[in-house]
Amino acid sequence: MSGCVFSLFYDIVRRIPPGAAATYGQIARLAGMPRCARTVGYAMAACRDPSVPCHRVVDRFGGTKAAFDTHAPGTQRALLESEGVPFRPDGTVDLEKCQWRP
Repeated sequence: MSGCVFSLFYDIVRRIPPGAAATYGQIARLAGMPRCARTVGYAMAACRDPSVPCHRVVDRFGGTKAAFDTHAPGTQRALLESEGVPFRPDGTVDLEKCQWRP
């Protein structure tokens, strides 16, 4: 996938407000590429633009141990918690309470 596709993902992720989270698959669907959730993960892991809130993108179960958190484990959860994102006892984001609905 080209950088152009990554830019599309980044534009969508910039719209996620503080206190909300989206899944890789959700971002892929919004970009018109429903089978590209993994590519969204690659884009989030590669992003170095601080204007893109990559920490707001989690796996389909609400997990934070995917693309973003590989560089500094625990950072994603800390950022989400600072925005008021609720977590379940098992450590996953409670998507029923905070999933972004554009």
